[in-house]
Amino acid sequence: MSENLFNLSGKTALVSGASRGIGAAIAQLLAAHGAQVICTSRKVEACQQVADAITASGGSAQAKALHIGDPAAIEALFAQLESDGCSPDILVNNAAANPYFGPMIDMDLATYEKTVEVNLRGYFWTCVQAARRMKAKGGGAIVNVASVNARRAAPMQGIYSMTKAGIVNMTEGFAKELAVHGIRANAVLPGLTDTKFASALTSNPQIMKMMLSLIPLARVAQPNEIAPAVLFLASPAAAYITGTTLAVDGGYLA
Repeated sequence: MSENLFNLSGKTALVSGASRGIGAAIAQLLAAHGAQVICTSRKVEACQQVADAITASGGSAQAKALHIGDPAAIEALFAQLESDGCSPDILVNNAAANPYFGPMIDMDLATYEKTVEVNLRGYFWTCVQAARRMKAKGGGAIVNVASVNARRAAPMQGIYSMTKAGIVNMTEGFAKELAVHGIRANAVLPGLTDTKFASALTSNPQIMKMMLSLIPLARVAQPNEIAPAVLFLASPAAAYITGTTLAVDGGYLA
């Protein structure tokens, strides 16, 4: 049995925000363990490069355009996948928006709405569309990529932090409701990670000095250090785990 704990053969996994960074690392790792991976992001060309790399390594992947801030686009993609006979057994919500860095009271409403539309409403509606189809298939696994900000709001990232906290609570709600259908829902909380998304932080020496003083391992994570937590929660190894959050943060939340 131990040899099959991380075996995803025969499973289809949809990963949002898979064009680079953590999402690309997740897609590559799930494919390496046998999953057929659907790589999605707003920029399908970048996702195609990830899918091509997976295929070149002997895995199975395809690229699809998806803007999770657009409910109609989410519905259309899941309908297409269902029609093609490849509704996902595994959903990894990873796409995110953080268009503003500054005091909460200075944020304009349009920027607030964009952040909520992608990070919260997008995750919710993607979970709903996936879970409806997983229910019909007899089970599945949802892994929502949140952030350590869900547990500890970061200065100048108040709205982003709020949406990540909402993702954790939403995940717990789905876990309670979907367990009866054989669907597990869990969340991963990455700490500061070396990605383009986090470059506003990692490229600022003052911020980095402050952040590293708060991280016991005293370094920034690499995307391929976050991906194994997602693999674990999506795999048979986590068959009795639902409604939990797994921090991958170098000890930041300790």
